[in-house]
Amino acid sequence: MRALQPPGWAKPSGYANGIEAQGRLIFVAGQIGWKADATLVGADLAAQTRQALANIVAVLAEAGAKPSHIARMTWYVVDKAEYNRDIKAIGKVYREVIGSHYPAMTLVQVADLLEAGAKVEIEATAVVP
Repeated sequence: MRALQPPGWAKPSGYANGIEAQGRLIFVAGQIGWKADATLVGADLAAQTRQALANIVAVLAEAGAKPSHIARMTWYVVDKAEYNRDIKAIGKVYREVIGSHYPAMTLVQVADLLEAGAKVEIEATAVVP
């Protein structure tokens, strides 16, 4: 896997502009901050993010994949201001769960998520060489 950084572009913070990869594809559906019993971990955005990322890691493990195999992620949040306010805590939980691997990422603010109380939903695509 190789990060794509066009010459002269400012270096992105916490993500890659693009990823080049070859191998077996794994598609992880949008994961929210709920535990195995389908209950949310609470109302805190960073806590929900930690759980959503942990859920992604669990799905990847089912395919024999690791967080370092993630090529892209799409994050859906219901409140951009809350995301920006909690960015340091979110970055901390990201590094604790995913590590220092930064795939191509997109962040989208949405009006709402399907599950009541969910503040973030994250989907991922991984490539296992």
